[in-house]
Amino acid sequence: MRRLLDALYDGAAWLAALFMVALLIAVLLSILGRQFHFNIAGIDAYAGYLMAAAGFLALAHTLKRGEHIRVTLLINALRGGARKGLEVWSLAMAALLALLFAFYSCRLVWQSHAFHDISTSNDATPLWIPQLAMAVGTVIFAIAFLDELVLELRGRRVQAASGEALRNE
Repeated sequence: MRRLLDALYDGAAWLAALFMVALLIAVLLSILGRQFHFNIAGIDAYAGYLMAAAGFLALAHTLKRGEHIRVTLLINALRGGARKGLEVWSLAMAALLALLFAFYSCRLVWQSHAFHDISTSNDATPLWIPQLAMAVGTVIFAIAFLDELVLELRGRRVQAASGEALRNE
């Protein structure tokens, strides 16, 4: 199960990276279009879709690598059961919020599909298509938080510490 979850997080990160490369290409095409006087309809809208997809798909991988911003002032002052209790409570609340975020993201995709919502930009893209990346990203993010919660409850959670704080101090 561990390998499957790690593969899920890594796969989402690779997909996010692919969307980032596609975003770069879209921005370059937009710049070239302005310089050489040609227009690709909807390229700005597609760049926005790609940026959102990259951000949402990278959430779980970023969480699992300890790169999300985390306020540790209080938790570092605690020891033993109090610290574990606060960790469990924090992870449970984060998992709940992530599940709600995933639920409403999936619901938004469903509603956009059911109501035939389209982009107001000149590309007229059905909105459920770019929203799908958001829904998938938030579902994987919720799974990652549930994973962290279960690991904490079982005493197997490893704190992935970002080296960023060490480089800034």
